[in-house]
Amino acid sequence: MKAFILSAGLGSRLAPLTNNKPKALVEVNGKPMLQNLIERLKQQGFDELCINIHHFGDRVLEFLQRHQHFGVNITISDERAQLLDTGGAIVKASAFFNGDEPVLVHNVDVFTDMDFVGFIAEHQKSGAMVSLVIRNRASSRKLLFDKQNLLTGWKHLENNEVKWVDKPVGEVVERAYSGIYVAAPSYPKKLMGKGSFSIIDEWLRMAKHDAIRGVEYNEGFWFDLGSVDKIAEAERNG
Repeated sequence: MKAFILSAGLGSRLAPLTNNKPKALVEVNGKPMLQNLIERLKQQGFDELCINIHHFGDRVLEFLQRHQHFGVNITISDERAQLLDTGGAIVKASAFFNGDEPVLVHNVDVFTDMDFVGFIAEHQKSGAMVSLVIRNRASSRKLLFDKQNLLTGWKHLENNEVKWVDKPVGEVVERAYSGIYVAAPSYPKKLMGKGSFSIIDEWLRMAKHDAIRGVEYNEGFWFDLGSVDKIAEAERNG
């Protein structure tokens, strides 16, 4: 199985911890978050990983070499010349999606005990282009889904800005994106953004023609490790 780890972000919210190291190597319970995720993926049977790098990217390369890539096949998508955001990262790493199997995409700063194997199996049965893990949690930005759990819009709660896939939908479910999704091999070819771009607007555009569905996951534990306070919370409760 294949997984793409998004780990190239600057980690600005984690300063000063990221003043001299990449976000991916910030420790949670004495272990870098990248290592936590690789080991969790390996435990569930993932044997092909792609990791993008930017901020202190050489430190990530050294770390992986020191640990002999944790016994899995790891490809590096090098963004040290330009940080490409969540959309551009997929385009640059598009070759990793080649083949017949779907790819799990996972933010490095998300810590969860989710069953990825079951999630991928459910995705394959659905026939969707993309399945997004969503949660009923507090967030200033929410994805909007119809009764069939298909993406229909996006909303910024603080300024009430709404973007629709097509026309406004009366009854919607508002859920927060979790930082995890699975996509079909053809997914990168569907993206039209160039250079550095966010994936959200691409999902809204794609959903006019391809099924972008939400899969709600509120069980087990899930932590956003994007700030010092959130890491402390994860260490107390994870």
